[in-house]
Amino acid sequence: MGVVKVENIRVFAYHGCLSEEKKIGSDYSVDLEVKADLLPSAESDRLSDTVDYVLLNKITKEEMLRPTHLLETVARRILERIFNEVPLVDKATVWVSKLNPPIGGDVERVTIKMTEKRKKPL
Repeated sequence: MGVVKVENIRVFAYHGCLSEEKKIGSDYSVDLEVKADLLPSAESDRLSDTVDYVLLNKITKEEMLRPTHLLETVARRILERIFNEVPLVDKATVWVSKLNPPIGGDVERVTIKMTEKRKKPL
């Protein structure tokens, strides 16, 4: 088993429950960690045998650009796409952070974290 991490994917997007958030947008940072068997790719040296982090970045950016009320919703969509499009991934964790959130205080970021395991067929 191995780990692939893609850290600090920066995106400007329009998530939030306040109407202002949907109009003016905000800066976000997303981190991903996926677990997969990386031994075959370590031996073959072929991209087709591993988790393509370019694809992980693409999935994240595309889902972040679809507005939602909650960060939990966008995190769930990112996880679903990873499991649908990257068959090697056994487990994935995503951290979605809203930078400088409008919560009436001096707060650098708010972050939600979600982890999922691939569901085994019955």
